Amino acid sequence: MIQFAPYIVLLPFIGFLINGLLGKKINSEKLSGIIGSGSVGISFIIAAMIFVEMLRSPVEERSHIVTIFNWITAGSFSINAEYQVDQLSILMTLIVTGVGFLIHVYSIGYMHGDNGFWRFFAYLNLFIFMMLNLVLANNFLLMFLGWEGVGLCSYLLIGFWHDRKFDTGGYKLGEATTSDAAKKAFIVNRIGDFGFLIAMFLIFKLFGSLKFEDVFSQASAIITTGDKTMFWITLLLFLGATGKSAQIPLFVWLPDAMAGPTPVSALIHAATMVTAGVYMVARCSVLFALAPATMEIVAIVGIATALFAATMGLVQNDIKKVLAYSTISQLGYMFLGLGVGAFASGIFHVMTHAFFKALLFLGAGAVIHAMHNEQDIQNMGGLKSKMPTTYKTFFIAALAIAGIPPLSGFFSKDEILWKAFSQGSYIYWILGWITAGLTAFYMFRLVSLTFEGKERWSHDKHPHEVPKAMTIPLIILAILSVVGGFVGIPHSLGGGNYIEQFLEPVFEKANLHLANGQHESLSLEYLLMILSVLVAFGGIYFARQFYLRKPELVSKLSASFRGMYKLLWNKYYVDEVYEYTIVKPIKIGSDKLLWKGFDVGIIDGIVNGSAKLIEFTSSWLRRIQVGVVQSYALVFVVGIIVILGILILR
Repeated sequence: MIQFAPYIVLLPFIGFLINGLLGKKINSEKLSGIIGSGSVGISFIIAAMIFVEMLRSPVEERSHIVTIFNWITAGSFSINAEYQVDQLSILMTLIVTGVGFLIHVYSIGYMHGDNGFWRFFAYLNLFIFMMLNLVLANNFLLMFLGWEGVGLCSYLLIGFWHDRKFDTGGYKLGEATTSDAAKKAFIVNRIGDFGFLIAMFLIFKLFGSLKFEDVFSQASAIITTGDKTMFWITLLLFLGATGKSAQIPLFVWLPDAMAGPTPVSALIHAATMVTAGVYMVARCSVLFALAPATMEIVAIVGIATALFAATMGLVQNDIKKVLAYSTISQLGYMFLGLGVGAFASGIFHVMTHAFFKALLFLGAGAVIHAMHNEQDIQNMGGLKSKMPTTYKTFFIAALAIAGIPPLSGFFSKDEILWKAFSQGSYIYWILGWITAGLTAFYMFRLVSLTFEGKERWSHDKHPHEVPKAMTIPLIILAILSVVGGFVGIPHSLGGGNYIEQFLEPVFEKANLHLANGQHESLSLEYLLMILSVLVAFGGIYFARQFYLRKPELVSKLSASFRGMYKLLWNKYYVDEVYEYTIVKPIKIGSDKLLWKGFDVGIIDGIVNGSAKLIEFTSSWLRRIQVGVVQSYALVFVVGIIVILGILILR
């Protein structure tokens, strides 16, 4: 089945071409939906068959390279378009195509009646195509093609409703449209992409190749760690990851990306773009293992982002903004896992997060659809009786992300925290534990205000359950959110942690360079596990107390901590700081210096000055061609005198 791997990537591209080129002529939502969803669904089936074949093969025969064609040859440099099918790439492929297929099916109902229905599915297929190139690539160049491709697709999809206004939240920086949000995502990501590009140059200079097998085999032969070149390579790669995966300081694009249609939010947050940075760091685990200083930076940035974003999620009222900050926070957990050397645990959380975060976003989309585009949770309430399926599935996803056992989020999040603690990173565990409590609180604040309590919506709205095309994906994702963590049950709970065993060969070389002085105390692991569960239940309890039983406490706390509330509501003023320290100076510099000063003043001045000089000179010269004989005679005489003068002076 390995030889069919290229078709996993090709099929969504074919779907993109058909819908993109012929969708308007076909003019059939049903057919466009079948083509778009079916292409991804068949890709998932092929990936699943390859996965099953891989499980039946010996461990040493599970990694394969499939060559498509010779791509670039320039002098001594040659690189092929090749796909690497191994444990890591096939797991990511299953996530991308599986969750992506459910989002496509959901979109059939969500986008019904939209004038750009066919175009939307074309963009979704292109997004999947680019992400599959990213995760299956066997070299940095092809990975970078997919990397840039998902950035382009995010621009197209976030700005899909390009003329609509959206609320930036907190302090108003001015009127914003979805096009502004799309441009923000595209530009902020270019900053990280520049780091990735420079890292590729350094990799080629150091190793003489961009192929993973060449680079990683040479790197794994290095005995000493802490090389400066390796530090800069990995730091620049991580800069790229902070852009794609929305970490400090490049996280600001992700909340505004909520301006796009909700299925786009689900696709970006759960199955594709934001996990690209996590995957890239995991794929380059050998390089990062040789740069312990970078690993420390990855862990610090990850846990800082997790806590930072969780605090902002506490006060958001836009249903999608709450989920956006939760995504940033959960990505921080993933990078914490990578930073402490728990690469398999980080990828495990990528998988479980894909299930419950896709479910949360699609559930939010169902609410928005039923509430006629209302997104403010302060204007909701009492929806569980109107939308029972959406409520039940959303509730399951909230439990999963809160870390309640035995749901999937509990196993993956607890594994990361335990790995951090067992490596001696106690402060990381404490901050992660606090973040877990905040996560449970803001998620059940969201559940309480949206689905429970009194109805706060206007009488002109008539919320109802969404069609089966939208509820069936919710039910499937809810099941995955419940059972998805069972593949990672730790040994301490009688499980085999199968996902860690499955991924171990991919990270084996990296682990050889890491100091794994882990605690083996089962009693300590049980204690930390209990504390994690307790803080999650504590967050749920206080959320329900504040927003269902004693809502007056919320206004009292907001008044008592007005300064902190304002700081959180305005998202720590990060956007404003960027606006006044980076964006405006660049605009002013471009306007005053580059345009008016250099372009208009110097470049245009030279061009216009040359024209005026020629005009002035020609106005004098043309006088000798006026047709008057006396003028011609005068010119002749003056010419003769000049020539004689030259001859005499010689």
